[in-house]
Amino acid sequence: MYRTGDCRSRGTSVRTNMTGESNYPNPSVDLAAFNGHRRSCGPDRQALDGSKKVIAEKNKQREVVIKMLRLLGRYVEITCKEDMAIFKSSGFEPASTAKVAPGPLSEKIRKIEHGANSGQIAVWLKAFPKATSYELRYGASVNGGSPNALDDGYGHQREGPVTLSALTPGTV
Repeated sequence: MYRTGDCRSRGTSVRTNMTGESNYPNPSVDLAAFNGHRRSCGPDRQALDGSKKVIAEKNKQREVVIKMLRLLGRYVEITCKEDMAIFKSSGFEPASTAKVAPGPLSEKIRKIEHGANSGQIAVWLKAFPKATSYELRYGASVNGGSPNALDDGYGHQREGPVTLSALTPGTV
């Protein structure tokens, strides 16, 4: 999903690059109409006072621009005939094809998932050579701060998750 600034800047780039471009003779969206919608989804003096009506209209226009960008993107993708130079001349940027593996949550915790039952979570810890067991300390956060009291969870296996039970659902 585009943020308002991203939507407007991407729209400006696409409109500027596609207008009069011989590689894109029949765009799927009228570029003049697209430009009008693109301009109306940006910041407005009336919106500075927080008017709900103005903000709702701006959000509506942003959705219209996003739909138009999707249509134009599809048109460009088909029309460029897999030539990356022609594709980039439209103002769109190709999506990355690199697969990025999610990193660990912290130095020692690789992953956390809901457990099999309510009130359980499964925590995968980073394996340390020669470790025979792991101790995990946890507690309920109060107003986003540090926990007042900590409980202990123990894991004896080298592979797989440590399961913490008797947790209160909905508590951070």
